Amino acid sequence: MEKKATVGRPRSDTEPVTLRLPRELIEAIDNRRRVESDLPTRPEMIRRALVQWLELTDPPERE
Repeated sequence: MEKKATVGRPRSDTEPVTLRLPRELIEAIDNRRRVESDLPTRPEMIRRALVQWLELTDPPERE
C-alpha cells in the first residue's frame, strides 16, 4: 500500500516564498496539475516545475 503525505508543519529546512502571478499563468499551472496522476497542490506543482527547470538548465560547473 502506497503511503500518502500528510498535511502538517513544513520541514524545518524550508522557508516561504510569496509571489504574484498573472491569472493566465495560474490557470495554466492548475490545468497542468490536473494531468498529474496524484493531483498535486498548486504549491507542489510549482515546486515540481522549478525542480524540472533547474535540472534542464543546469549550468556547467565553474573551475
